[in-house]
Amino acid sequence: MTVQRETFHQQIGQNKRRSILLMGAVVLLFAVLSWFFGFYLAGDPANAVWFVPIGGIIAVVISLGALFGGDSMILGVSRARQVTDVDEPQLLNVVRELSLAANLPEPKVYVMEDTALNAFATGRDPEHASVAVTRGLLEKLDREELQGVIGHELAHVANYDIRFSLLVGVLVGSIALMADMLARMTFWGSMTRGRSSGRGGGGGGQVIILAIGLLVAILAPLFARLVQMAVNRQREFLADATSVELTRNPYGLERALAKLATDTEKLDGANKATQHLYFVNPVKKLEHSARGLFSTHPAIVDRINRLRKLTGQPEIDESGIAGIAGLR
Repeated sequence: MTVQRETFHQQIGQNKRRSILLMGAVVLLFAVLSWFFGFYLAGDPANAVWFVPIGGIIAVVISLGALFGGDSMILGVSRARQVTDVDEPQLLNVVRELSLAANLPEPKVYVMEDTALNAFATGRDPEHASVAVTRGLLEKLDREELQGVIGHELAHVANYDIRFSLLVGVLVGSIALMADMLARMTFWGSMTRGRSSGRGGGGGGQVIILAIGLLVAILAPLFARLVQMAVNRQREFLADATSVELTRNPYGLERALAKLATDTEKLDGANKATQHLYFVNPVKKLEHSARGLFSTHPAIVDRINRLRKLTGQPEIDESGIAGIAGLR
């Protein structure tokens, strides 16, 4: 049977389109929730429209705070230490050569003194980017595998995923906060407003709208979280494809993924708030077997098979990962 070959340009284009659609879904949900919040406060559908841009302004202000201060907070929580050529010459050399290949400014480089295998990139744009790797990654990967991982992280920088993730995260957080406020206000005030025939003109209709708003408030955070995870999974596929474009070597990244899939050590500096930033999920181990809606990353076997499509190789199942990692 002939294996259909898929180019990295096709993967990049497909994932960009999906990510834009998912981001649009988050923005639409935020606007809908803002309208219901405005309806509760104003009691009139027309006046409620004015709350949509007000909510947008609030989200922008919060986003700016995250963009300009979020990376320092993440690096601090991760206990990452900045290194130079004197400290880690091979790591800096790999970062430098791939930055040139990607036509990117050289990012700041950090090391987390942890024996687990992982890495992440953060920052608001390529001019203010940082890449962090664990000590375990440096000790257990060869140069080609390290190039694959660094290429993946620089792809997040080049594709503005570092900014994209911060913005989606802030919107999702804002949705959760607004939904909680709306649910509480509607729960305690809907019966009183339903008995009133003023403000909305027809208490029965107002109660129905508020009931719908309460349902939206309950479901919105769940839906927003699902969208956030879907966005993140698509960006991981995109970064893998871009890494291959930079290194011209899908095999190094394939072996690196296999080794990280078989690593069972826990990364102490990671938590649920930062897990989506990493090369593989540092909290939910054995991520290659996780395909749930709330998974922050695609299953590792799926990522490996995407790479194998680039070279026309047959797909593998989870039992084949150990062989690629060189463990048997």
